[in-house]
Amino acid sequence: MNDNLICDKDCIKDLRPYEKCISLGEQSLTDTELIAAIIKTGVSGKPAGELAKDILDKSHNKGLLGLFDMSIDELMDIKGIGLAKAAQLKCICELSRRLAKQSAGKRLDFSSPYAIAEYYMQDMRHLTKERLVLVMLDSRLNLIKDSVISIGTVNSSLVSVKEVFSEACKNKAVSIVLIHNHPSGDPAPSPQDISVTEQIRKAGLILGIHLIDHIIIGDNNFTSLNECGYLRQ
Repeated sequence: MNDNLICDKDCIKDLRPYEKCISLGEQSLTDTELIAAIIKTGVSGKPAGELAKDILDKSHNKGLLGLFDMSIDELMDIKGIGLAKAAQLKCICELSRRLAKQSAGKRLDFSSPYAIAEYYMQDMRHLTKERLVLVMLDSRLNLIKDSVISIGTVNSSLVSVKEVFSEACKNKAVSIVLIHNHPSGDPAPSPQDISVTEQIRKAGLILGIHLIDHIIIGDNNFTSLNECGYLRQ
């Protein structure tokens, strides 16, 4: 470590984010300082720290979490944030989301609808269109892969049973879980949801691929069709 960057408490406030990170560790940075370190530079009359504060002030009163909800265009509405900085911030958000998801996936219990719903909730609760995700598992219920099967209304005309099991067979899945969101925020299953679930359950019995659950994601809530009794033979 550079001795010039080692400071006592009296000079911490004078450190720039990079210096503070090196001297005291990245965990010592405030939310504003983290953003300032990422965007690196400000604009005329406004240093990076002030620009970072402007970003947090515009983040829907959610702090750092608000960055996930902000589009590139919304970020560019902030004076001093151009396309490069906006894209950089969104890439950091996506990187953090993927790191968190991969870490959680290694210890996720895919036999628990609560654990599955929590794992996919933040990815799916704010989507404006219904999205059907196929989760493929091995014999020990470890995640092999998840894939988006359809985007739009989940019904028998748009969800291809053949496509679901083609993907599952290609990835050598032993069990599968279906997950889709309701943009209305209400996770109550529709007649179409129940019909699709039954079609896929029956096809899975023939092919030897077990449908563990079909989980519907609402706005911070969910419904497990297995727990509701729709997957019982």
